[in-house]
Amino acid sequence: MAQQATWIWYPGDFEVWLGNIFNNRRTERGAMFPPFWKQDSHYPTVAFEKDVELEADDQLELTAEGQYNMAVDGKLQTSLTIPRGRHHLSIKVWNQATPPALFVRGATIRTDATWLATYEDKIWIDENGTAHGSGLYVPVGHWQFDSPDTPPSGYHLERRPLRPVACERIDSRRTLYDFGREVFGYLRLFNQEGRISVCYGESREEALDADYCETLDRLDPNNREPDSKAFRYVTVTCDDAGASYDDVWMEFEYTPFDAGRSGDFRCSDELVNRIWQVAAYTLDLTTREFFMDGIKRDRWTWSGDAIQSYLMNYYLRFDTECVKRTIRQLRGKDPVTAHVNTIMDYTFYWFKSIYDYYMYTADKDFVREMWPRMVSLMDYVERRLDIDGMAQGQPDDWIFVDWVDFPMHKRGTLCFEQILLMKALETMALCAKLLGHKSDYRIKAEQLRNRIKQTFWSYERKAYLHAIEDGRMNPQVTKFPNMFAILYGLAYEEERQEIMRSVMLNPDIPAITTPYMRFYELETLCLDQRHVEVLSEMRQYWGGMLDEGATTFWEKYVPSEQGRQHLAMYGRPYGKSLCHAWGAAPLYLLGRYFLGVRPTKPGYEEFEVRPVLGDLEWMEGTVPTPFGTIHVEVNRHHVSVLSTGGNGSLVVGERRIAIEPGRELSVDY
Repeated sequence: MAQQATWIWYPGDFEVWLGNIFNNRRTERGAMFPPFWKQDSHYPTVAFEKDVELEADDQLELTAEGQYNMAVDGKLQTSLTIPRGRHHLSIKVWNQATPPALFVRGATIRTDATWLATYEDKIWIDENGTAHGSGLYVPVGHWQFDSPDTPPSGYHLERRPLRPVACERIDSRRTLYDFGREVFGYLRLFNQEGRISVCYGESREEALDADYCETLDRLDPNNREPDSKAFRYVTVTCDDAGASYDDVWMEFEYTPFDAGRSGDFRCSDELVNRIWQVAAYTLDLTTREFFMDGIKRDRWTWSGDAIQSYLMNYYLRFDTECVKRTIRQLRGKDPVTAHVNTIMDYTFYWFKSIYDYYMYTADKDFVREMWPRMVSLMDYVERRLDIDGMAQGQPDDWIFVDWVDFPMHKRGTLCFEQILLMKALETMALCAKLLGHKSDYRIKAEQLRNRIKQTFWSYERKAYLHAIEDGRMNPQVTKFPNMFAILYGLAYEEERQEIMRSVMLNPDIPAITTPYMRFYELETLCLDQRHVEVLSEMRQYWGGMLDEGATTFWEKYVPSEQGRQHLAMYGRPYGKSLCHAWGAAPLYLLGRYFLGVRPTKPGYEEFEVRPVLGDLEWMEGTVPTPFGTIHVEVNRHHVSVLSTGGNGSLVVGERRIAIEPGRELSVDY
C-alpha cells in the first residue's frame, strides 16, 4: 500500500524561507530591524524525480506551489494519467516567492520522502555524499503537510483569544491593560476610530514610558492590525481628539503540544515547583516556528541559545521537528562566508547540537542530511585556524562567550574557544563513523586536546588560563573554559577535582550573572554530585526573579540590582528581555540530573535513571522519549519507574536494576 502523500521540497529550503520571515519580524519602536548576518534564499527552480512501477494506470492529483511541468520518461506531458509499467517521473517547479513545493496523490504514486530533488547544479550526489557529475539529487524535504489544502507556505502557529485581566485609566487619553503574565501574539482593538498609539511592555514601567519603550505601534485607519508582539502590559493612547475604541483583546499565538507526551516535575518544595512551571512557560513561549532567544527584543534564532533550548525541550515537549527546523535554518546554505550568527563559539555549538539530537532521537537520516553542510562548515573553520591548529577571532568574527560584568578580553587565542572546537571535531568524528565515512577528525581532536593542555593548563593555578594575546599568556582565570573542560571531557579526574576546588567553588573567581552560563555552571556542579548546592542556587537565582515579580525567566539577573535596574541592558532602560529561552535551564537540570533520566544509546534504545533528591523529601516527574514517556517517583525510602519502551537501568547507590518496558519497577532502599 502506498504511503500517505505529503508536500515535498528541496531539503532546507522551507526552513531558509521561513527563517527569513521569522528573523525579519523584529522591530524597534516601529522600525523593522533585520538580522546582521547573511540571509540565504530558497532555490527558485527545483526538479522532483521518482522511478515508479505501476500494475495499472494511475490517475494523479497534482498541486504545486509555483509553475510546473511534468515529464514521463523524458517526454513532457500535460495528462495526469500515468500508464501501467515502469516509468521515470520528473516534475519541475519554479517559484520565486516561496519554496517550490509539490503534492502528488494517486493510487500508487504519491509524494513522500523517497522522491529525489535537484536544483539543477549538474552535480549528482548519492546517499553517501559521493559526487557522480550531472545533477545534485538529494532526498526531498518533507514534514507534516499532508493535504493539498495545507501547503508549506501557509504554515502558521495556533492562535486563541485572550483578554486582559485588569485595566487602569491613567488619564483622559491613556489606559493601561494588564494580561496577567507575559504573552505573545497580536493585539486587537474593537471599533477603532482615529489615530491610536500602543506602547508595549514586559513591565508596567516600560508600557507607561512612551519615550523609551522597546516596541510600540502607531495605528491609523489604514493600519489597524499590529504584527505579533511580546508583552504583559500595554498602554493604549488616543492620539486624536476624536480617537476611540470599544475594547482590547489579543490573539495569543502558540505552538501546540501533546500533553500526553510532555515532561513534568513536582516535588516537596513549592518554590522549586513554581520555578519548573515558570521555566516550562518560558520555553513554550520561545518555542515558535523555530527556537528563538527572547520574545520581545531580538526574536531571532541564535545557535548558542538554541542548543540549550534543544536540551530543555528534550525534557519538556520533545518537539523534534522544531529542533530540526532550527538546526537547518541556522546553518543556511553553502558557500560558507561567516560563522553561524557571525559568532565563532556559536558555530562550534551548532556541530554538537546535531549529535545531541541523534542521541535523543536515533534519527540517523537527519545526520546524513546535514553531513555535507557539516563538512563544508568545518572546512571553513579549519581554513581560519592558526599554524598551531587553534581558532582565533578574525576581524569579521564576533567572540561572544557570555555577557560579563568583569573585564574579560575576547581577542587572541581563547582557551574557551579551543575547548568548543575540540568538541566540534569530536562530533564530526562521531558522525563520520555513524555514517560510515572515513575521516581524520578524531586525530585532529586529539591533537587539539593535547595542545590545549600543554598551552593553557597552569599547574600553579590548578586551572585553565584565559588566552594568548599578542604572543603572551593572559593569566586571568574565569569559570568559562574550566567548566567546559569538565563538561566536554577535557579534564581528567584529578584535574576535574582541582578545577572544582580552585575555580568553580572559589569565591574569588568572578561570578556568572546570566542564566545562559549558569546553565553550564550548575550542570558542572551536578556532575560533581553537588545537588544540594544546585537546589540552593536555583532557589536563590530563579527564585529571586520570581520574588521580583517574574512570570517568565529573564535574559540576565543580578540579585544586587534594585527596581528599574532589573529592566535595563545594552545601555537602554528596558533593553533586557524578561522572557528569554536560556532562562529555562531548570527544565534540563531537574530532568537530567535530579530525575536522572538520560539515553545511553541513541533514541533511548537503552537509558539510565539515576535519581538524586538533594535536600528534597520527594519528587516525581515524567520525561518524554521517542517511544512515549519515562515516569519516575522518588522519596527517601522508595523509588519507582515506569517506562513505555526501551531497555533501562535504575541506578540506586551501588545497585543497577533492569527496567522492563510497560512494567513498573519499585525498589525500597
